[in-house]
Amino acid sequence: MIIRITWKRAIIAVSLLFAAGMLFAWSGAMQVSASSGHWKVTDWFLHWVMRNSVRTYSTFQTPEGKAPKRDLVSAAGHFRQACQVCHGAPGVKPSPVMQASTPPAPDLSVTAKEWSDRQLFWIIRHGVKFTAMPAWPVEDRDDEVWRMVGFVRRLPGMTSEQYRALTQEAVPADLPGTRPGTLTACASCHGSDGRGRGQRDIPLLGGQKPASLLAALRDYAAGTRKSAPMQVAAAALTQEEMKRLAAHFAAMPGLEQRPMPTLPIIAKGDPARQLPACGNCHAPGKDAPVLSGQRSSYLAARLRHWQGDPTVVDARKPPHGMAVIARRIPPDQIDAIAAAFAEP
Repeated sequence: MIIRITWKRAIIAVSLLFAAGMLFAWSGAMQVSASSGHWKVTDWFLHWVMRNSVRTYSTFQTPEGKAPKRDLVSAAGHFRQACQVCHGAPGVKPSPVMQASTPPAPDLSVTAKEWSDRQLFWIIRHGVKFTAMPAWPVEDRDDEVWRMVGFVRRLPGMTSEQYRALTQEAVPADLPGTRPGTLTACASCHGSDGRGRGQRDIPLLGGQKPASLLAALRDYAAGTRKSAPMQVAAAALTQEEMKRLAAHFAAMPGLEQRPMPTLPIIAKGDPARQLPACGNCHAPGKDAPVLSGQRSSYLAARLRHWQGDPTVVDARKPPHGMAVIARRIPPDQIDAIAAAFAEP
């Protein structure tokens, strides 16, 4: 018997298949429990689709950049806070609870070698659907994502001692009025002396105004100031802990209230660009944060980040005051400005 395929019969067949699929989904008979796992063919197919997708999208969605080989303390600290529980780390096993997910998080000391830097960036930045891998928790911080790529790239050859050196620094004692381990967690990136452990992306906290440090912690916790490591850390703090930590680090030696540098663009601004002098806000006695003695690499990075702040051109979001001002600074003057403040 010959069955002639017509458009009408094809539409009816597709409609019946769709109705059968919807009926099966409605019935609740589909097994969605993590304990049931996947069929081997399903597991292969999902991983195959994922790899193809990463390869395709990473070619045009990964911005220009490079995974650094140093200054990885902040990335390591964030990994310890947010990633270690699922992936484990050198000398640290992943949580058995998280490994019971479907699929379980991979061992990055093995699988990191399977991806290029651009592909790792895309996975870390965007996450992967149908897994427990989330997207990077903040936007517009490609610098943080690249540092995490650099850290993950080192995992295959990293020893447990090297991991501890990146993620831990001892403190004499817990800070009164804070929960045990709170000060240790802060010191793991900022150092027990508040000097940022020599990392170019971490600011000096010692000598800063307590009000400025407290405002930064509150902004990070509220998500109005963007940084994945700091937002994760600040979100866990109580208001009282924020106050005590701000006062603790501010009391350390470090930054100094000095006269404004004499560099013309700092001392006078640029009226043609509607750029005010830095001393209008940052001079001794003013309310803005202390800049004198701050790490030049950090200052330059902050200015460049503000120059790219999308809220400045997005009428739906109120821009940060410094983002508006930073947009008026000539890009070729940023390094000179940062160096002038950093010099003694």
